[in-house]
Amino acid sequence: MNQLTNLPELQTILTFLEQIGIKVIPTQLPDTTFLPGLDLISDAICIDCDKLLYPGDILHEAGHIAVTAALERPLIGTSAMPENWPTQGDEMAAILWSYAAAIHLNIPPELVFHPDGYKKDSEWLIENFGKEVYIGLPLLEWFGMAYGKERAAKEGVAAFPVMQFWLRE
Repeated sequence: MNQLTNLPELQTILTFLEQIGIKVIPTQLPDTTFLPGLDLISDAICIDCDKLLYPGDILHEAGHIAVTAALERPLIGTSAMPENWPTQGDEMAAILWSYAAAIHLNIPPELVFHPDGYKKDSEWLIENFGKEVYIGLPLLEWFGMAYGKERAAKEGVAAFPVMQFWLRE
């Protein structure tokens, strides 16, 4: 086991995912996964703690599961999932979802948006989100998962980064 398994944030993330219904499966993974120590399968995240480099990546991968329509979630990791999954829109929604999750869990955004990820745009993302420039929010609104300030005021609910639903229907 590497040193990351002792991080309190890791346990916070894993507990949260369990609470919202995203399964986490500890397993051994090959070295060829897209993100070290992580892989997605039908409705679940496989985690190899010996290979995991960044615990915040778990939230990003969970975001992909969360923003995928409920009927399509079981197809994740199978040949039945469209080849173009995740789309650029899915990617933006997963990024924003993972930011909302970090804020909800009181985890520093830098844990999710680390310098080695996001095509080296981590600082840019953190800066924009800190200014409430939420790239991808229209998708989360369309999915019914979160609302911008205007729509939240009309609905009488809290605005993003508060999520109305953690999983897309």
